[in-house]
Amino acid sequence: MVEKKIPKATARRLPLYYRYLRFLYEAGKERISSAKLSEAVKVDSATIRRDFSYFGALGKRGYGYDVEALMNFFSKTLNQDRLTNVALIGVGNLGQALLNYNFRRNNNIRISAGFDVKEELIGTIQQGVPIYSINEMVEQLDLQQIDVAILTVPSDIAQDMANKLVEGGIKGIMNFTPIRVTVPEHIRVHNVDLTNELQTLIYFINYYQDMENSDDDEDLDDFML
Repeated sequence: MVEKKIPKATARRLPLYYRYLRFLYEAGKERISSAKLSEAVKVDSATIRRDFSYFGALGKRGYGYDVEALMNFFSKTLNQDRLTNVALIGVGNLGQALLNYNFRRNNNIRISAGFDVKEELIGTIQQGVPIYSINEMVEQLDLQQIDVAILTVPSDIAQDMANKLVEGGIKGIMNFTPIRVTVPEHIRVHNVDLTNELQTLIYFINYYQDMENSDDDEDLDDFML
């Protein structure tokens, strides 16, 4: 693992680089330039070079990057050689979709336990994953040494479930609920609001279309300053 701290924006791009390098390796590609990598992952080449620079000299001038070596480096950096078990809290429609997906293209991540309140689900196996009662969550998280959880419960119980996850020793939560849960500072929460993301996308489509159709360039320039 890398000792020095890297920017959060860089950290978010590392899985993107790794996935594409793995694709190239499986396709038999031996080397790639930052320009070609930029074109593929839609990140400008200067940003890629800056991201890579945090890890030392990963490429050679005039040669580019060795695909296998770079893939292996990021594999170790991202702990791809270590299996991470994930808990799913809430096995409703979204939860079922995540169970069906279950990170099938990733060898190092899997949903290993699900938790719900519905009696018809408790004690069953869904997509190969055992479903437990919410009342067993704290105990099972500890027994299975699960550090990461996905939260897909109704909004009115999201904070209660987050509290139980904290009690169970969880270190990271991917929160699919619209509620911003409160947890201790040492616990990382990533909020994934699908409705918000879709509304933002629609806004940008409509906004930029309206701006492109505007004939008042002076007003547009003033607005963008």
